[in-house]
Amino acid sequence: MERINAIGRRKTAVSRVYMTAGNGAITVNGKDYKQYFPSEVLQIITNQPFATINGLGAYDVKVNVRGGGVTGQAEATRMAISRALCEVNAEFRPALKKEGFLTRDSRMVERKKYGRAKARRRFQFSKR
Repeated sequence: MERINAIGRRKTAVSRVYMTAGNGAITVNGKDYKQYFPSEVLQIITNQPFATINGLGAYDVKVNVRGGGVTGQAEATRMAISRALCEVNAEFRPALKKEGFLTRDSRMVERKKYGRAKARRRFQFSKR
């Protein structure tokens, strides 16, 4: 199997994944993913596509991720890994799609408007 690359996005995080056949090593920005994502929840999010297809330890993954926070980065990585797995084997697609890993979550932070304290919050009204 040659190197397969895919991209995933969530909020402002962009994750590029390079996947090859291997023994399950996941490297994120040059570090082990357990070191990069210290929270166990984020580690589970990163591994969800492999758990869905029962392919834990079958592929080596190199991830370049930037932008956003750690949660957005973990979810962008999950999407990129899912897309790469679909390129490896088209039979994985229905299971990954059912879990929602192939759907781009387009929710973004609403921009701040002028004349407002935040995006929607107004300044306190004073009658007098």
